[in-house]
Amino acid sequence: MNNHKPLNILITSAGRRTYLVEYFKEALEGCGTVHVSNSTDLSPTFRVADHAVVTPLIYDPDYIPFLLDYCKKHDIDALLSVFDVDLPVLAEHKDAFAKENVQVIVSDPSVIDICNDKVRTFQFLLEHDFYTPMTHTDLDEAKNAIAKGELKFPLIIKPRWGMGSIGVYEAENEDELDVFYKRTRRDIASTYLRYESEAAPEHNTLIQEKIEGGQYCLDVINDLNGHCVSVIVKKKTAMRVGEAYAAMTVDHPLLKEEGERLGRTLAHIGNLDVDIILQDGNPYFLEMNARFGGAYPFSHLAGVNLPKVIVQWLRKEPHDPSLLVAKPNVVSFHDILPVVIESEDAKKA
Repeated sequence: MNNHKPLNILITSAGRRTYLVEYFKEALEGCGTVHVSNSTDLSPTFRVADHAVVTPLIYDPDYIPFLLDYCKKHDIDALLSVFDVDLPVLAEHKDAFAKENVQVIVSDPSVIDICNDKVRTFQFLLEHDFYTPMTHTDLDEAKNAIAKGELKFPLIIKPRWGMGSIGVYEAENEDELDVFYKRTRRDIASTYLRYESEAAPEHNTLIQEKIEGGQYCLDVINDLNGHCVSVIVKKKTAMRVGEAYAAMTVDHPLLKEEGERLGRTLAHIGNLDVDIILQDGNPYFLEMNARFGGAYPFSHLAGVNLPKVIVQWLRKEPHDPSLLVAKPNVVSFHDILPVVIESEDAKKA
């Protein structure tokens, strides 16, 4: 018999991460509920969560008041998000949720800024002696670096505040650089990437050195006080639309050590999803996402259970260290399962 007090968890901007909802439901062992929210009910997670709600858009002034009201009405104990655009908004309002006894499992605003703003990512990594690709935000400066031999083709063109494969291109020469730079800026202006990009509209596009080598992803796991407790290393074996859909857990001491150093230095909360390319034995850090990433299930399928550990932390219990250890050489992939969704939004379209 489970004698725990019921624990209610809300996952905002849950979208299609049905597996994460299932992981948390299993972690609660029937003693609590998992709620999800999204700006539309055309969301697969609505099908599997215990409760679901349609919210205002993230940048709507009513978004945070709506969530606070929902948390009060449904006795929500903790809240987390799996969407980068959501993170800075939630981080700025952690105190408001704390007043309602809701723990927001999102890092502080400064950490979110370092992760979401890829210029800040670049600066942070350089400052702390991590390998990272040379990055420019000014087209003329990049061309000048090319002329001096400091930057070489091919180059990656991508949004400064970006997600997935939106606006990401590879330029083989200066003509392509001009074309793709303009195309990335158009992609930013025509998608939700424009919201965060308003912070620096003239410098919202990156020209980045292309690093080639083995592709890896890390789950750098910190506790709710920002202390690093585990690093899971996975080698990517297949990619689709900017996300790994097949990977293998590996025992890689160097990447684990560098992941631990990153976790201690950044002091984020919960999971940090990190992309790395190993070139000539040097680990180049490309991107960091301060949330559960799309590659987390590969860790889970290898024996890691971060949702269960988060539940233990929320209950003020010591966590089980064995739940943060991955069995090596486990190969797994994202499957595709079509499902029927009952959606009022879709019927109106």
